[in-house]
Amino acid sequence: MEKSKNIFQGVFIAFVVTFVLLLIFSIILTYTDVSENIINPVIIVVTCISILIGSSIGNMKIKKNGLLNGALIGGIYILSIYLISSLLNWRFYLNFQGIIMIVLGMIFGILGGIVGVNKK
Repeated sequence: MEKSKNIFQGVFIAFVVTFVLLLIFSIILTYTDVSENIINPVIIVVTCISILIGSSIGNMKIKKNGLLNGALIGGIYILSIYLISSLLNWRFYLNFQGIIMIVLGMIFGILGGIVGVNKK
């Protein structure tokens, strides 16, 4: 029970970090001459950072199975994003960028899990 609580806490933290970072990025886009061509790479970087932080924090109290728990946090986060996207956009489909996001989400979740389990 405690393990699942920490996993969902990690997913929630990842969503909060995503929201804050994308809010900052949207302000930068609005008030500067930054090209809109960087939107997709920034979204990928923000997603990876968010999952890494959420997975790290979520695994700090678990102290074991960082690989599995981190992958779960990354997977649940990405699955949630894709479910929300498919509900908001009827023409939503999985493309190459989506596959990259899934793979990176799992990788950064695993890395965050390793960091969180080994943090003292």
